[in-house]
Amino acid sequence: MPVASRWHRGGTPKHNLHFRNEVQQSRSILLELLIYLIFLIILCILTFGTVNPHMYYLNKLMSSVFLDTSVPGEERTSFKSICSIPDFWKFMKGPLLEGLYWDSWYSNSQLYNSKNSSRIYSENILLGVPRVRQLKVRNNTCKVYSSLQFLMRECYAKYTSKNEDMSDFGLQVETEWKYSTPTVNAPWHWGFVGVYRNGGYIFTLSKSKSETKDKFINLQKNDWITRGTRVVFIDFTLYNANVNLFCIIRLVAEFPATGGILTSWQIYSVKFLKYVSNYDYFIAVCEIAFFIFFIIFIIQEGIKMIKFKFAYFKSIGNWLELLLLVLLKHTEQYSDFYLLTYWLIFYNNILAITVFFAWIKIFKFISFNNTMSQLSSTLSCCIKDIVGFTIMFFIILLAYAKLGFLLFGSQVDDFSTLRNSIFTQFRIILGDFNFAAIQQASPILGPIYFITFILFIFLVLLNMFLAIIIFTYSEVQDDYSIGRRSSFKLCKPIKKICNNILEKLKLKKPQEGEDDKSKKNKDLAEEARKKGFDENEIQSAEQMKKWKERLEKKYYSAEIQDDYQPVTQQEFKDLFLYTVELEKELHYISLKLNRMMRKISALSY
Repeated sequence: MPVASRWHRGGTPKHNLHFRNEVQQSRSILLELLIYLIFLIILCILTFGTVNPHMYYLNKLMSSVFLDTSVPGEERTSFKSICSIPDFWKFMKGPLLEGLYWDSWYSNSQLYNSKNSSRIYSENILLGVPRVRQLKVRNNTCKVYSSLQFLMRECYAKYTSKNEDMSDFGLQVETEWKYSTPTVNAPWHWGFVGVYRNGGYIFTLSKSKSETKDKFINLQKNDWITRGTRVVFIDFTLYNANVNLFCIIRLVAEFPATGGILTSWQIYSVKFLKYVSNYDYFIAVCEIAFFIFFIIFIIQEGIKMIKFKFAYFKSIGNWLELLLLVLLKHTEQYSDFYLLTYWLIFYNNILAITVFFAWIKIFKFISFNNTMSQLSSTLSCCIKDIVGFTIMFFIILLAYAKLGFLLFGSQVDDFSTLRNSIFTQFRIILGDFNFAAIQQASPILGPIYFITFILFIFLVLLNMFLAIIIFTYSEVQDDYSIGRRSSFKLCKPIKKICNNILEKLKLKKPQEGEDDKSKKNKDLAEEARKKGFDENEIQSAEQMKKWKERLEKKYYSAEIQDDYQPVTQQEFKDLFLYTVELEKELHYISLKLNRMMRKISALSY
């Protein structure tokens, strides 16, 4: 019949083709996710393999020896607390000397030849000998006001490469009195009051404790530290064979133009000898695998760039992927490990940043979940508003930072520099601030500064930021509720694939297939014929049942009942035909009911 011909067209049903596309897409996504998870696991093993829990304890041990130890009875002789040149020499002849030269066990028994090596805490070997160097500035690098020149004629400015003194001084017989030119590749040191380059007036210590002590006494006696001295570096390296770690130590004493001493230090525990244990060789295999993944990802991104051209750079995910690709024997001499340590620390920092962005990239794969997709859509939709808000926020923040620096910079440490003042604003936002110090510095302007900052930042700007996020999130939710934003659901195809696998393994009862449904329909039709229904009624009932199943599957299935699906022109035509058939069926039922009512009425009379 003509009506039936509309519902028995040849070819694969539309929903089956759609399901096949979903399965194919889900398989490709799962494969990509699996490969990326393997890469992420290898990257984490590689990065965590460079970190050893013993690093912290070794650094802590060296800090207690060289930073916290003082001469008995004199509190200001530890490195952290020295504030004058006499204190500095007391530290050099006391805690530093005692910390560097260990020649006996706790029972005073000698375990090794102290002339060949020094072992701190009997486990940490001193490699080579320590090195001490200083940088100076010339006289008359600044000007004294003319009216005050009768009080002081010499003037030593702060350290810069232009002000540096390169002339020999003092005894002029040893290297400590003669200037040594800096090496080209050596990194500069960023201190509290200056940035210092390599070179200067250098000398190395002796293997003998007594000779080193005599050296310090001689240097102090002949004024090795002068008014032009701006910084002194003490560098040495230790090695602990028990944990296979090198400990590179730098103690820095800055002599600012204001007088006094500012101390700082750098203690790094690193692993230079990488391949010693079986685990180290496993890390080497991971490094090879990481290099292979790196090459594969470069090829993939290159293909994408060629395929999509400028459109490639419009995706934030692509920028993140590009970012991931970009980021990835003389015992009597000083052993300079500082340059090597500098680049190793730089390499570890790059790895840390790479791991961070590698984990962030997982959002690309979990965005198929509605909640995650709404989160990413919210951030992408409000990015322009957030950028505008950020500009306004930093304008106000910098204004308050400069105001705090000018008002309290000379009295409060948190505002002593503009950089400290900027970070102090963020600390106030997080609730970490010293209101008493601000109030003491300025009893009137201090509270006004603090109250207005709280009003602008907390009550205005932070609420504006939350309003931007909440308003955009509500709009995104509305778009998802009416189907404006289509999102591919990964859960449904994965569920069907898992069900198929369980059915093949006979761990789950197979679902009713098309053959079972056809057989069931034939049994129902045969039963209807036995009850006296004609063929037209049976075919019409079968057609209505097919209509109902098709529409319920498309519009009332449990998987998509929360998503509004726009109706196409063909679907509207199908719905109209179904309505016509339904009207005919209702009209037929109405006629049969009227006929039955007339028969009942006739029987009653």
